[in-house]
Amino acid sequence: MRAVTVRTFGAPETIELADLPLPQPGPGELRIRTLATGVHPADLAVRSGAVAQYLPPQPFYPLGWDLAGEVDAVGADVTGFRPGDRVIGLSHWFATRNGVQAEYAVLAATAVAPAPAGVPTAVAAALPLNGLAALQAVEATGLTRGQTLLVTGAAGNLGGLVIQLAAARGLQVIALARPEDHAFVTRYGARHTDAVTPAEADAVIDTALLGAAVLPALRDGAAFVAVRPGPPIVERGIRHTVVDVRPDGAQLADLAAMVAAGRLTVRVAAEHPFTEAAKAHARLEEGGLRGAVVLAF
Repeated sequence: MRAVTVRTFGAPETIELADLPLPQPGPGELRIRTLATGVHPADLAVRSGAVAQYLPPQPFYPLGWDLAGEVDAVGADVTGFRPGDRVIGLSHWFATRNGVQAEYAVLAATAVAPAPAGVPTAVAAALPLNGLAALQAVEATGLTRGQTLLVTGAAGNLGGLVIQLAAARGLQVIALARPEDHAFVTRYGARHTDAVTPAEADAVIDTALLGAAVLPALRDGAAFVAVRPGPPIVERGIRHTVVDVRPDGAQLADLAAMVAAGRLTVRVAAEHPFTEAAKAHARLEEGGLRGAVVLAF
């Protein structure tokens, strides 16, 4: 099978298509024929070498975190899935280095859910990583209905999912975004702002990586939820949490049901054939996207 890999760190052109053995599912696992996969900043960080110091040496690194596809084979002890089922799933790449940007991928059945019905494959593929990260970030705030959540980078791919999921839980959402994104963030029930107001939020989910710059917006004892590791926030009783997204088939099934019902919008900004993975990386690196970049298989 062919897979998107990195052997030498560097520019997008260093990406290689490698021929790898067909993976075999073990107990509790599924083999999935890939139809589409997301391309994420984490993929760019691996390919560029930005996180090379954290990676164990190996001849090459297969890329890819999430996918939409069709069950091809099931391992022992798997219930609830059978060959031919359309599914979506997540591989925690930094924990396993099990890249799913390949014609076939093996995932634990517990990391997989039925694909949302009635939506394009590219949309389904764009859901797992960012959808689970958004949901788990909202949960990490500990907020309850009526409390106020500030979301930075609210019009971005992850931020847009956060504001939708937070509003669905009855939170008062303040969306920090550019003026040109006003229509998007308000469509989903958020209040738009392009500047921080002091002490107005019970929590922040910092998808824009602004860090300490948003602290004035938080009340004493508020929650600061980061989506990447960074310096800890230690002041005014603020609770600092870093979301390390975890595969969760049950949560993913709930998100897929929301997408299928039209209660959660997943945006796709660009779609490329997997043979043009380098172009997809280059486009994502340019920035300014308001949706996912997807590879079609």
